[in-house]
Amino acid sequence: MMFAKQALRAGHAGLLLGVLCTALQLAGCASSLKDAASESSAESAAAASLEESLEGRWGIRVEGLRLSAANSMLDFRYRVLDAKKAAPLLDGKNQPYLLDAAHGATLGVPDTPVLGRIRQTARNNNILTDRTYFIMFGNPGKVLRSGDKVTLLLGQVKIADLSVQ
Repeated sequence: MMFAKQALRAGHAGLLLGVLCTALQLAGCASSLKDAASESSAESAAAASLEESLEGRWGIRVEGLRLSAANSMLDFRYRVLDAKKAAPLLDGKNQPYLLDAAHGATLGVPDTPVLGRIRQTARNNNILTDRTYFIMFGNPGKVLRSGDKVTLLLGQVKIADLSVQ
């Protein structure tokens, strides 16, 4: 109590309030911490299963899907582990799309006059293993936000439950 009086006198009422709120939250959250830990382990198991299937089927590991350019673009990065399996992802004839079922949006790769399509493709089928490749998607109206889940479609490649970071 002495600390509280000194804090109030010193003008640190906001700090005191923050400390008290944190203490109250921690005191009643033992069960919710256990629930969060079990949800986290379930999510990590699902992510590990997705990684194994992507590596086995398409020869890639997803590095991330991040918002970029003031949230008006999405930057999809993936590392090629097996060049032969990853060939469909780098085929310039296949047009990639992100499907967002929650918002009903289909996002494509912008085609700029100077740069063309903003994605990497394999020239002369020269795909390098252990290299990170990218695809940039437009996010018109900034529809997608951090935490949203989308599906990537690229030819026959379908990667579901990609989380926007």
